[in-house]
Amino acid sequence: MVKTFFVFVHGLSGWGSYDKEHLWIPYWGMRNGDLMGFLSKNGFESYAASVAPEGSAWDRACELYAQIAGLRVDYGKVHSEKNGHSRFGRDFTGHALIPSWDDDTRLVLIGHSFGGTTIRLLASMLKNGVHEEREGTAEEELSLLFKGGLSHRVHSVIALASPMNGTSIYDILKDPDFDWSKVKIPWWSTLLARLSAKKVHTKTFDRERSDYADHEMNIDNALELNKRIETLPEVYYFSVPYSCCLKQADGTYRPKGAEPFLVRTAIKIGAYSGYTKGGFHIDEGWRDNDGLVNTISARAPLGEPSRPFDSHDVKPGIWNVIPEMKGDHVFPQGGIIYRHNKKELYIKLLKMVTAQI
Repeated sequence: MVKTFFVFVHGLSGWGSYDKEHLWIPYWGMRNGDLMGFLSKNGFESYAASVAPEGSAWDRACELYAQIAGLRVDYGKVHSEKNGHSRFGRDFTGHALIPSWDDDTRLVLIGHSFGGTTIRLLASMLKNGVHEEREGTAEEELSLLFKGGLSHRVHSVIALASPMNGTSIYDILKDPDFDWSKVKIPWWSTLLARLSAKKVHTKTFDRERSDYADHEMNIDNALELNKRIETLPEVYYFSVPYSCCLKQADGTYRPKGAEPFLVRTAIKIGAYSGYTKGGFHIDEGWRDNDGLVNTISARAPLGEPSRPFDSHDVKPGIWNVIPEMKGDHVFPQGGIIYRHNKKELYIKLLKMVTAQI
């Protein structure tokens, strides 16, 4: 009998069940209580993974694999040498995230924000392995993750508010040519952003700059990363895009009902159009957003097969795009200041997915 486990992966700056933050407020559920416990009690055995809060999709995928398989984290000989950090990380031997993972089990991977990128990459690596690691590592030292051939253990991938093609906020901050004088931003949101910035410590980079999540959420870099991620023909893919904005008469988008700390970025994304350094056109179609991620970016990786979700015709190997949800970027977590109890929405979502098993 096939056993199904539901593994949830947090986004940038997030945490999971291995982290102390989980003890006082769960990432999944926030003020509504532990979503994992609720889902497990309702027949969906769910677990919250803990991956590097600011790490690259590669590092996070390696950590997620080690947690699921109950092994020591192996970032790969070639990758670690290239990026200037230790090859090995935390050892999960004897305390794996899930009870077992073998050919009689299937994973449903659910990722919020950059967690969506993490699980997409992991699924692709599980099938294809990594050529560079196979070429540069002795056979007896090579992680099974880099050998591949394990995608049959993954049933589905669900990306919630995920920047699958990056987010324009990084390009906005670096574009000196855009005229912000005509964009009205509430004074209190600017003040809130400044106060928040004072609480953020200067980041110390202990590896190559490209080995961080914020680097890969830049649109040019996200599109480059997508070239390494295959949409697998045997895996079911679902995306849930969000929007907290309303279109204005002038064609811009402004937030309504968003968390206060997201208002400033929502307005900026909603007013911007321009070009990335790599020449990608961020046109008006990228203005609608959830406060951090462009709604269009959360639908499907550009160039990959996708279509609107149809409950009567769900197929693997294609992104089934669930209709846009109204809510901001932390809505899938349950909200921070504004409380959103969406536990029943997850029950509905997971029932839909398991109907395909």
